[in-house]
Amino acid sequence: MKVLFIASLGILALVQTPLSFADNANGKTLYSQRCAMCHGADIKGTGPLANKSTPPTPDLTTSAFKKRFNDYPGVIVSSIILRPNGDLIPRTLRENGVKIPPHAWSIKDLRDLHQYMTGVISKNR
Repeated sequence: MKVLFIASLGILALVQTPLSFADNANGKTLYSQRCAMCHGADIKGTGPLANKSTPPTPDLTTSAFKKRFNDYPGVIVSSIILRPNGDLIPRTLRENGVKIPPHAWSIKDLRDLHQYMTGVISKNR
């Protein structure tokens, strides 16, 4: 069931009308509030908590990540956020005293975040 849900997110990401990088305020807000503390504003793994997780936060602008991101649009972002057994992100935040209010992720949120990250990554080519 979880695999079907994640696959559905990938398909939805492909069929949705793309947002321009400048118009994606929701994606930028989600990234800034929920991701940048580890991944940094440049998505290169340069945030203040980047080296405080094990393994350290990866650079998402590498050619290997760009390939995965393009091969599986929407799936990479949603699978990281929604992973059922992953404790790395919550543990890293907890151990460093960072409190983020719970967020009920919608498909639109995941799509917007993916679109925003795609825009930032494409600027880093």
